[in-house]
Amino acid sequence: MLGSIQEGAERISKIVKLLQAFSSTDSPKYNKINIHESIDSVIQLLQHRLQAQPHRPSIQIIKEYNLKTSVECYPGQITQVFLSIIANAIDAIEESIKNSIEKSIHPFIRILTQVTDKHAVIRISNNGAIIKTEIISKIFDPFFTTKAPGQGTGLGLSICYKIISDAHHGQISCHSALGQDTEFVISLPIQQRV
Repeated sequence: MLGSIQEGAERISKIVKLLQAFSSTDSPKYNKINIHESIDSVIQLLQHRLQAQPHRPSIQIIKEYNLKTSVECYPGQITQVFLSIIANAIDAIEESIKNSIEKSIHPFIRILTQVTDKHAVIRISNNGAIIKTEIISKIFDPFFTTKAPGQGTGLGLSICYKIISDAHHGQISCHSALGQDTEFVISLPIQQRV
């Protein structure tokens, strides 16, 4: 019983540290960070949602980390982007499983990082519900949501777009089609222009 209490206390301590790191205000200047550590902290924070549930198996995280350099950014904002996209991926997987007749689904979220032309590219894909073509063009609009009333604000992806394009001079896009995984692609300059 003491071992169980200690394990629970350590888990709570980890979560509190992650929340402190996530909620700390960014300094007014860019900082160099390890993008993988930022993604891993989000995965740790969302661990309870990734575990097996009565209605679905656990969601596997597939990491293909190929980014070998630090990235200049506002760390809290970038972590917020990863949190929003990965949480939305979990929602899409749960929706897909709820609406599926097939029960042998193996849900996953794949995260691939790489360097392309002086940019850090982060690809986050999942095998959940697809996003229809007519919705993709509106997905980053403020207050647009595909979730049921009362379940989404329509601000998450809009804020992500502003953080990536305005604050970091990068790009974010989404690709989704029948028979393919839904993928968000984020491209950030490795070094910000001043």
